[in-house]
Amino acid sequence: MLSFLPPGLTPDIALLLLACSVFTSMVTAALGAGGGVMLLALMAMWVPPAAVIPVHGIIQLGSNAGRMTLTWRHVDWRVIAAFAPGVVLGALAGSLVLVSLPPWAWQVTIALFVLYLCWGPKLPPMALGRGGILAASALTSFISLFVGATGPLVAAFIKQIHTDRFTTVATFATAMTLQHLPKALVFGLAGFMFRDWAVFLAAMIACGFAGTWLGLRLLGRLGNRAFRNVFNVLLTLLAARLLWLAWLQWAG
Repeated sequence: MLSFLPPGLTPDIALLLLACSVFTSMVTAALGAGGGVMLLALMAMWVPPAAVIPVHGIIQLGSNAGRMTLTWRHVDWRVIAAFAPGVVLGALAGSLVLVSLPPWAWQVTIALFVLYLCWGPKLPPMALGRGGILAASALTSFISLFVGATGPLVAAFIKQIHTDRFTTVATFATAMTLQHLPKALVFGLAGFMFRDWAVFLAAMIACGFAGTWLGLRLLGRLGNRAFRNVFNVLLTLLAARLLWLAWLQWAG
């Protein structure tokens, strides 16, 4: 019989995480990014370490799929067509290669790229074409299997392509849905027991859908310029957090 409480979670912590799923999904839908990393940080406080990345990946898969469903008319399918093959290549490489780089090195790399994409000069057209999108997809899909925090990098890259807030949110949600899909397969084949977390995952995804609906209502009240400004500030704060975490790990 399936149990609501997965191993290592108490009822009060489970309810708190459900509320966090609503809030963080609302943040991502309204501001474009940030909720996934926020939820990952919260889950890391209470979820067993071995379960954090696979469980977070499935929750984010459901949350982004819900946001994609609600915004599908705004998705840039040209970008997604170039992004999809990179997901397969990155996930395949990540499942076959043993990565020896410490987590802080990945965190510094992601943070610096995010800061460049937010505040540096606009990428040349070639980097934003089909080949550039494919390369970005493969790289971030590879890294996501190890650190689970590439959402800000993908969001910053898509921000370089689009200025319309709804297109940015919808295309980002679709890209992240594709990127989280292989995690279920990779971690399932590696022996992670998703069955023990099934009911809790379903509840987290349902709460995330409610948060997405609320966030999209807020997004409709923002103009494109205000959205871009808030988006840049939020991504910068997320990059700063990654640099802080990397420093703590390196110094420790």
